[in-house]
Amino acid sequence: MSLDYPYQDAFNRQLAERAMADATRAEYTATLKDFFHYLENFNPTYQREHRVNQLQTQDVEQYLAMLVDSRQIQNQTYNKVLSHLNVYFKFLFSHNWTPYLPTLDLKSKPKEAAQSVNYRWVDRLDDLLADRRLHVYTRLTLLLVAQGYPVQSFLKPGVTAQLDPSAWPASAQTFLQEFRAFILPLQQRFQCDDWFLKQRAAADPHLTLPGLHKYLRPDEAITGFALSPTVLYQGYLVNYLRRHPQETDREVVSALHLPPDSIDYYRRLSQRAD
Repeated sequence: MSLDYPYQDAFNRQLAERAMADATRAEYTATLKDFFHYLENFNPTYQREHRVNQLQTQDVEQYLAMLVDSRQIQNQTYNKVLSHLNVYFKFLFSHNWTPYLPTLDLKSKPKEAAQSVNYRWVDRLDDLLADRRLHVYTRLTLLLVAQGYPVQSFLKPGVTAQLDPSAWPASAQTFLQEFRAFILPLQQRFQCDDWFLKQRAAADPHLTLPGLHKYLRPDEAITGFALSPTVLYQGYLVNYLRRHPQETDREVVSALHLPPDSIDYYRRLSQRAD
């Protein structure tokens, strides 16, 4: 079985010795897999020889800058990723597998002040769907989030192809007519019925989250609010809770398909929302 990143087996043994929870080990794997995938595609130092012992501080900085600029990660996520990379490179250094500690001079970011959640965008959905200045992928994202789909769901291959929007509101039906005219040639080219597809030839035609952000970010100048799908989804959840204050936790969990332990968090957000 091929490894997702250098020295993966040895590093996993180290994590196991620390009695780390399976979910936490999975987070390390996801971080390091993504880090080295990025290096393979965008970092000339690593592309030349694929040698981890050649990586230096600027190589890690480049990856972290991409996370901030392209994926719009928050400071909390930034610090977690940096912590994962720091533990990994300290492990390599302790075994003399790298002469450098490329994370040594990198600092974590300050904790961000709590911000109010924008939940009002959901009430503007009809106007947003009709605004042709917004890219169709931007409007499709808004529509799907307003239907209760988080981004990790609707970007997954096979999900949107199975959706039945027949019961969605009239504004959605009008937009979907426009959207189908846009997406049909791409679906025919790639022989794929999903809704988020790349516009250039690719082995995998599905649009990635960083790819989606390339459409969303420019449109923020038009909407006047953040279009990060994660932030939009928070706003949708808060909007729902404000509209249904009498629903029990069980009813909310059922309606929103949320894990029960997250209900209190979103209720507090809805109570703080101005």
